[in-house]
Amino acid sequence: MMKPLSFKITSNHLLLCVFLGRVWSVTDSNTPSIPNTRLTSTVTHTTGAETSTLLTTPMTSLATTRKRPDNVEDVTVLNRTETSITLTWDKVDNILIYILQYDSNGMVNKNINASDQGTSVEYVVSSLTAGTIYNFTLFTVSEGLNSTGYTFEAVTAPRNADGFKSVNQSESSITLQWEKVDNILNYTLKFNEGEKDVTVSEGQEPVKHTISGLTSGTEYNFILYTVLREIKSSGVNLTAFTVPDSIKNVTVLNQTETSITLMWHKVKSISRYFLQYDNKGSTEKQYINASDQGTSVEHVVSSLNAGKKYHFTLFTVIEGLNSTGYTFEAVTVPPMVSSVNVTERSVTSFTLTWDNGDKDWTYLLQINGSNSTITPDANAVSHSVKSLKPGTDYPFSVITMFSKLKSIPYKCYTVTAIDCTSVTWHVTNSSIQGMVEGLFSNATASNEHTHVSPEGSNVSFTGLYPGATYEVLLVYKRHSTDFEQCRHKLTILPPSLSARCDYWDAGYSIIIVWNKPEGVVTEVEVNVTGQSHKALATEEHKIKISGFQPAKIYEVSLSSLSGTVRSYEPFVFLCSTDPRGVIAGSVFAVLLFVVLVCLAVFILFKRPDLIRKKAFIGVSKKSDKKCKAISVAKFPDHFCQLSVDDNRGFSQEYENLVPVGTDQTRKAAILPENKARNRFNNVLPYDWCRVKLSTSNPDETSDYINASYMPGYNREREYIATQGPLPSTVSDFWRMIWEQRVKGIVMVTNCVEGGRTKCERYWPADSKPCLYGEFLITMKSEQQEPNWTLREFSVKHTNTSEGRTVKHFHFTAWPDHGVPQGTDVLIQFRRLVRWHIEREGNGAPTVVHCSAGVGRTGTIIALDVLLQQLDKKRTVGINAFVHRMRLCRPFMVQTESQYVFLHQCIMDCLQPNEMTEENIYENEDMIYVNATALRELRQQ
Repeated sequence: MMKPLSFKITSNHLLLCVFLGRVWSVTDSNTPSIPNTRLTSTVTHTTGAETSTLLTTPMTSLATTRKRPDNVEDVTVLNRTETSITLTWDKVDNILIYILQYDSNGMVNKNINASDQGTSVEYVVSSLTAGTIYNFTLFTVSEGLNSTGYTFEAVTAPRNADGFKSVNQSESSITLQWEKVDNILNYTLKFNEGEKDVTVSEGQEPVKHTISGLTSGTEYNFILYTVLREIKSSGVNLTAFTVPDSIKNVTVLNQTETSITLMWHKVKSISRYFLQYDNKGSTEKQYINASDQGTSVEHVVSSLNAGKKYHFTLFTVIEGLNSTGYTFEAVTVPPMVSSVNVTERSVTSFTLTWDNGDKDWTYLLQINGSNSTITPDANAVSHSVKSLKPGTDYPFSVITMFSKLKSIPYKCYTVTAIDCTSVTWHVTNSSIQGMVEGLFSNATASNEHTHVSPEGSNVSFTGLYPGATYEVLLVYKRHSTDFEQCRHKLTILPPSLSARCDYWDAGYSIIIVWNKPEGVVTEVEVNVTGQSHKALATEEHKIKISGFQPAKIYEVSLSSLSGTVRSYEPFVFLCSTDPRGVIAGSVFAVLLFVVLVCLAVFILFKRPDLIRKKAFIGVSKKSDKKCKAISVAKFPDHFCQLSVDDNRGFSQEYENLVPVGTDQTRKAAILPENKARNRFNNVLPYDWCRVKLSTSNPDETSDYINASYMPGYNREREYIATQGPLPSTVSDFWRMIWEQRVKGIVMVTNCVEGGRTKCERYWPADSKPCLYGEFLITMKSEQQEPNWTLREFSVKHTNTSEGRTVKHFHFTAWPDHGVPQGTDVLIQFRRLVRWHIEREGNGAPTVVHCSAGVGRTGTIIALDVLLQQLDKKRTVGINAFVHRMRLCRPFMVQTESQYVFLHQCIMDCLQPNEMTEENIYENEDMIYVNATALRELRQQ
């Protein structure tokens, strides 16, 4: 009778139970039945929490001494996967039945019936868990007997990692990431013929690993293996790229106002690139697919703004990866200025203006052969071009510049104006004529009517109304554009007047009556006894003047004025006051004279001893009548009469000149603010004929200079007599030279004489320019002779840049208050000066000065006038002209010796051995040696 036995099995081994001499084979009831066994008993065993019931059957057919089969010698794992292991072993004595036992969520026994073919057995264990270590026992089974079992381990392949990807790339590395597999720490990376084992740390999740030392822009194929006990998973594949290299250099091939052409060399034959830049406030991105041909890439970036700087970044692109980028800058060509305006034009300059498009732009102005770079500081550009020639056409170009790029030039032209004030206008009482240098197309003179000058540089208007003011307009026309070159007002000479005088007020007054003028006359100026009287030009045409004595004869000069312009020459006549008031007195005087004569005869008759013989020396007596000019034939006798008795005649004539003109006013000279401008406090100009400097305010006193207009042989204002400049008046002196348009200066003093300063040096000591006020003076040449020095000055007005030339005649051999040792030297010097004045012929006064501006100054002026009178009229009136000068400036011909010297000069000019019959102005011997020098000065 069979009874079930229950017991726990504590191992996976086969349990053999021996009981009463019997052997039972105990197996799990789940184990498949083994052939040729007889189990008659049931054994229950418990594995873990489970209890199995086994049947046992007495093996009556086996002897207890029978030998078990041998175990296999070795088991080889041929292959493994995540769910299977392939085993192989050599057969044991050609036994074909085997039992493979292993634990897989419970003990598993696999009965293996091998093929009778071959000597080995191959078996696949499936349905396993990946990455698991399995303990196997292989039993050899023969005739119901199992071997003791061959025990071994085998591991299934671990599973592949999840989330295998590249998370970062550079030019030389790739960072990979994956999820850890069942806490496995060992992995193998295989890539492009390279392999690397990776051991991760506990808790590292996810796994990141960087492969470095790679080649830029290269494709890498990665296989990631999970490794468990040196067993790799099947591997997971990944393809990744390293970042490509950046462009090494970009060349700007071409630039326009709206585009930039770029060129660069390909990176490892990569044909895709990415360009990024800012444009008009937004980021522009351009993908560039280059041709596969060639090794370089050209690309045009268009739709850009002119004259702008752009910041570019160029990326190399491969499989969606951008290089780090090559950053560079490039600019577009700036635009041409839209327009240029000429806002101001003057004689030597003009001003150009245009709009400034960008604060970073500069401009290049090309004009007159020179380039000027202009950096604007505002939205509008304004630039003045100076030091130009008057009346000249100037083409110019304006170029916009930005970062060494230049725009298309803006080309235009303009023309400088003409300084009509510098033109020598020859004005009569019916015409205007002048030679004008500079560009102009037509010239007109307008008053009530317009007069047109013939074409050419010689401007001429005729048939004008005397005394009228005409506006002269010069216009230059070019390409339908009119340029106003000059607008200048000229008042022509007023008509000359004729006049008479009528008795008035019993001889104590006179009335001057003149004819109705045929032209414009604003004032009539009457000069009597050195006093000037002005009358407005009214319908009465007369003026009453008081303060005379009856039965006297007075010299009257009458000039017409139109504004400040005087008639060509005054009308001079003699006026007698009413003699009738003194007739009765004259009769009484005659009777009284007869009585006195009778009385004298009676006394002499009674006292003859009172009569004493005495030589009578005849001298010229003072006369109220005007001194008449002496003819050439009578002058030697006249000279001898004045010379007798130790020059007594000269002394009397000179003494009579002392009070001349001294009763005239000198208000401007004695103003407190003007006193410091006078070298001597007793040599002051008369108000009526002093030179006035121009001022912007008529109330200002800065118009004062110690200088007087002086009459000449040809004009009333042919000379200016002035003192030698003081240190504080040098700039005033040059102002006068400029405003009076003086061409020549005659200096008859040295700067220092006898250790005392006579005149401040007012010119440069050498060729280096000196600035005096607003005037830059340059000495262009200097020629020294034994008795004089000739100089030529360049005078430039710093405000207008206008320049002029002034000749300087410096007589160095004349002592102060004295006279030169001989007359010939001064006569030679005077001829040199006269030659210059007649050559210039511009109507401007000649400035003459010594120290005080009266002694030597008056002598040289008188000598010049008297020699002209001698040449042209063959008469000479020395006393009359000195009298005339002293009405204009005090002390002219300051000493008696200078007065005698004038007579001696005339006398020497009349000597036969000196002059012969030829004209004294045409003598070309060595006395006139410096004329050639002066001519050379003018040609420089």
